[in-house]
Amino acid sequence: MSIVMSMHWPEVTPEQYDTVRDAVDWEEIPAAGGQIHVAWFDDQGLHVTDVWESQEAFETFFAERLAPAIQKAALTGTPNTTINSLHRRFIAPDINGAA
Repeated sequence: MSIVMSMHWPEVTPEQYDTVRDAVDWEEIPAAGGQIHVAWFDDQGLHVTDVWESQEAFETFFAERLAPAIQKAALTGTPNTTINSLHRRFIAPDINGAA
């Protein structure tokens, strides 16, 4: 069952996010089971919403690829993360790739 992972991490800066993204390289080597990744910043820090084919796929990606990069980048604080079952997904036909 597909899941939606939502995360809010107040302490992370855009530069730190980019450092981790470059280290993990998920845009060139997509995570198995990862379907959609959206990240943004506001005055409350980093926000991420992902869609994964399963919670297990997300947990595997986190343990094997993301956590080591987070540790190496020495990010501080603890993200507030929630995981919920996906009810519906729609992607506009003209949308693809990274922005």
